[in-house]
Amino acid sequence: MEKKSIQNITVNKKARHDYFIDETMEAGIELFGTEVKSLRQGAVNLKDSYISLRTGEAFVKGMHISPYEQGNIFNKDPLRDRKLLLHRREINRLIGIVKQQGVSIIPLSLYFKGSIVKMEIGVARGKKLYDKRDDLAKREAKRNMDRALKERNH
Repeated sequence: MEKKSIQNITVNKKARHDYFIDETMEAGIELFGTEVKSLRQGAVNLKDSYISLRTGEAFVKGMHISPYEQGNIFNKDPLRDRKLLLHRREINRLIGIVKQQGVSIIPLSLYFKGSIVKMEIGVARGKKLYDKRDDLAKREAKRNMDRALKERNH
């Protein structure tokens, strides 16, 4: 079996800043042709999107895919709900996790796996303000240490 190349389209940076990601999984996404062409141009925004589970199906809400310029009448609503392609047992497991622990399911990234569009979704718990400040301080300290080591070696 040959390994398919993975080409990133976009990453939801805000997700890792605002949430603790407990678990991730890969899901397919149901798209129209003009949406895929728009994704190839990188015209997508995941910032305020989330995953909704209803009647045994998963949908992405709030994901904005800009209309394709040459798409004319074939373009769909940029903010429409898009169905995620997951196995029944995966959806049931996610429903159980959300009911028990009070967590959210959010999209983390969107990428091409070969010619197929995939979405990495994460089971997320919200961070408090002090958690965000703590992460920022750790990142700043690491940056300062790396900078000091680099200056010392040169």
